[in-house]
Amino acid sequence: MEYISQFISIPDSAHTILLLTLILGVGFLMTRVTKLFKMPHVTGYLLAGILIGPSVLKWVDVETVQRLDFVTDIALAIIAFSVGKFFKISELKSNGVKAVVLTIAEASGALIIVTLSMHYLFGLPWPFCVLLGVIGSATAPASTMMTIRQYNAKGPFVDTILQVTALDDAFALIAFSVSAAFLQASETGHLSLSTLLLPLFKNGLSIALGFGTAFGLKYLIAKRNSDDHRLVVLMIAILGLSGVCSVLSVSPLLSCMVLGGTYRNISDDEQLFRLLNFFAPPVLLIFFVVSGMKLDLSMLRTAGLMGVFYFFIRIVGKYIGSYAGASMMKMDKEIRNYLGMALTPQAGVSIGLAALGQRLLPTDMAVLLNTIILSSAVLYEMTGPALAKASLFLSGSIAKVETESSGKRG
Repeated sequence: MEYISQFISIPDSAHTILLLTLILGVGFLMTRVTKLFKMPHVTGYLLAGILIGPSVLKWVDVETVQRLDFVTDIALAIIAFSVGKFFKISELKSNGVKAVVLTIAEASGALIIVTLSMHYLFGLPWPFCVLLGVIGSATAPASTMMTIRQYNAKGPFVDTILQVTALDDAFALIAFSVSAAFLQASETGHLSLSTLLLPLFKNGLSIALGFGTAFGLKYLIAKRNSDDHRLVVLMIAILGLSGVCSVLSVSPLLSCMVLGGTYRNISDDEQLFRLLNFFAPPVLLIFFVVSGMKLDLSMLRTAGLMGVFYFFIRIVGKYIGSYAGASMMKMDKEIRNYLGMALTPQAGVSIGLAALGQRLLPTDMAVLLNTIILSSAVLYEMTGPALAKASLFLSGSIAKVETESSGKRG
């Protein structure tokens, strides 16, 4: 786009329309290529972004990529709301304790192993390593959800993935607030009660806003309303809540997750989540392509051994933690053996937490944090969807559906 602009004058409105067309078109075409190698769509979207972004073909420059950040905010709000769907209390009751214990185990596994490894092997400060460990505990729900949706995977293994993914990011968001308080206290040398209570207050406010918006949403829409009416009101609620949270400097992700979870429980209106699925795919495509654009390939060299080591050690932590948690709760062997593999993807939430973490760190450490998270995020998203697909196949979640479908056709 920027290359063409050198030769002809393009109005701003036309520039935006053509840019979105380019992103959607190249993203779609790249999935045709990745499909030949039996790779998930998410991987194709990321490759498309890397290809047309500032690092390779330079069809889109850095400033233009930054102007598309609003798409990222919209996509993350939609993802968080969708994840809230899996906080159905009646469904969690049967597997709730197991899901909570499993989530704490796998998230803590990544947090502890990343923290200890980065400190003792690289000599990085404890507060920085704890922050990195907390970010490492998060999983990318968008990649996992899109991979599950693409292959129509179902079964107990998939249900466990969705429950753990939902709880996992809630764990990361809350743990980040607590670690941020300790980081600020270590920087100032003052550990006061107000310093520790502020993140708890912000989390409480995020939860309260999401909870209240859910009741307002239930009041404004009903199942008898048209699908168009319901979808418009839903998007007003999601985007409005995300914007208000940003203004108040509280977590829009946590709030939108609470919105989805609360609405699911007070309305039993699962159809609304299905309606959102018709709106979400193009937004998610743009989000992942833009994420690919943001990768500066030179950052992989800058991160060096630290970035590569973080990439592998987090996977080890997730696997050990999930295996230990599943064994402790005597869960199926498929969950013990393959859940850690399914939790590999990491992008949206981790990048958002890294951006927040940079504000708490000195410049040099902030640059290091950003380099490690951004470079590893692309590596995770390049390999994560494929590993998630492999876990679904090995656990029988894909094969089972295909077998059932074949039986019905026969």
